[in-house]
Amino acid sequence: MKLKPLVFVAGLSSIRLVSAQFRTLRFPCSQLVAERLDPFNITMDPANDISSIASCTTCRFKEDNSNYWTMVMYFRHRNGSFIRVPQIANENTGAPDGGMTIYYIEPRAPSKNLTVTTFPKGFRMRVGNPMNRRNVYAMSDAAVNQTTIRCWDGTGIGPGTPGVGALDSRGFPEGMCKGGIRSQVYFPQCWDGVNLDSEDHETHVSHPVGTPSFDGSMMFGTDCPASHPVRLPLLFMETVWDTKPFNNEEIWPEDGSQPLVWSMGDPTGYGHHADYVFGWEGDALHRAMSDEGCMTSYPGICEILTRRSDEEMARCRLAPRVEEVTEGQYIEQLPGCNPLQGGPEPATVVPDCGAVSTTIERPAPTQV
Repeated sequence: MKLKPLVFVAGLSSIRLVSAQFRTLRFPCSQLVAERLDPFNITMDPANDISSIASCTTCRFKEDNSNYWTMVMYFRHRNGSFIRVPQIANENTGAPDGGMTIYYIEPRAPSKNLTVTTFPKGFRMRVGNPMNRRNVYAMSDAAVNQTTIRCWDGTGIGPGTPGVGALDSRGFPEGMCKGGIRSQVYFPQCWDGVNLDSEDHETHVSHPVGTPSFDGSMMFGTDCPASHPVRLPLLFMETVWDTKPFNNEEIWPEDGSQPLVWSMGDPTGYGHHADYVFGWEGDALHRAMSDEGCMTSYPGICEILTRRSDEEMARCRLAPRVEEVTEGQYIEQLPGCNPLQGGPEPATVVPDCGAVSTTIERPAPTQV
């Protein structure tokens, strides 16, 4: 079994605000597990109906057993050791155990096609490249803002559309963030209409093209290219990282450089990426996106889905299957074969570094 850089997973159990000025299904998912396992290689055969084989979900709605996956953030101490940065609940999501906030967003005018096709069973995709160590996208390409970081200044969630706001950056911010950090991910919203996946998990989907909206974002009001004509819901993910405890100059590098790193050995932030595996029950996502209450961005008035409490969400938790220390204390090196690679050339895979390469069986959590 191939092990990957440390990541956390929300949503799928084991077999384991974008503003509501437009129609949005928004809800939190608690953390399921943080470990070095690739979701595309673990029980992710497209033939599997994830919703029927999942034993529980960490998400607010019981009907959603999808896999929402991203890498983990670490803080690098002045002495060279690392400690995981904790995740905390996002604004107006209740009190989930870390995790992330999920958005399914409908297109808006002036997009020509305002009708979405919900994801089919077996669908999955990736956005971002873990090997990137610099911006590789043209400013006219929607992908340039597909993964960004908002450095909260302590006065609120910050101005502007995520990805193009005044506090947003594509790489890690250079200075301290008084209010913490929110990572932001836009998945592609255009599909070729045929393939549930592709070899790189990316080429079967695409971002839209066209003229940026008034705020500079190409994610809204633009159209799908002819190569990928089927409009999907815009899947957007936010994760809040509590960097505030590390806002101490005495533990930052003496040269003043920023000390944050992604778990795959990325000190630049440009390797930001995320994966998605669809796992909604039956037509539940379609029904939710057709319901006016659900599409207000407030889970509390989404009556057609089964809401779960913060406590119920948190009880769906999977113990890590890789026996190694990954959090709660400083560690000498990042988990796995992930030395820091600062670029600007792409990172390379480091083979046979002696890291733990076996897994142990764990019981699946159960639905509550």
